[in-house]
Amino acid sequence: MKTAFVTVGTTSFDELIESITSSDAVQILKARGYEHLVLQVGRGSLLPSPESCPDLKLEAFRFKDSIAEDIRCADLVISHAGAGSCLEALGAGKSLLVVVNDRLMDNHQLELARQLHRESHLLYCTCSTLTETLKTMDLSVLLPFLPGQPKNFANFLDKALGVQ
Repeated sequence: MKTAFVTVGTTSFDELIESITSSDAVQILKARGYEHLVLQVGRGSLLPSPESCPDLKLEAFRFKDSIAEDIRCADLVISHAGAGSCLEALGAGKSLLVVVNDRLMDNHQLELARQLHRESHLLYCTCSTLTETLKTMDLSVLLPFLPGQPKNFANFLDKALGVQ
């Protein structure tokens, strides 16, 4: 069963959960062959019920000890732009669509998403452009992110965050 896994990490990002469960987004996911939507909603105020999304098999939870299995089972990971979530999905070799929370001040997440996008490791958008991005995304252009090179990653983070 083709699965999309959405994660907001340990934070609250209700706008992403609202956007991905909107009827437009659900119809696009369904048209792209997705049948299963798994949501990790963190500390947000929303916890959608399976009945709220009748066109897809919907599961939602706040937290687990590990989301590694959810990522492993996913065909597409849709994530907030937190470094930990991005690296976990990329390290698992998954197609990654990052949704940047453009309401955050000093948004280092945007720099991280932009840099990883420039290097063709992920696609990114905001909640306002999520449905259009889902409709037009071409996951075949994404390149693997090679894990296990801490110095390269440290240099990458420095560059992405403007420290270097």
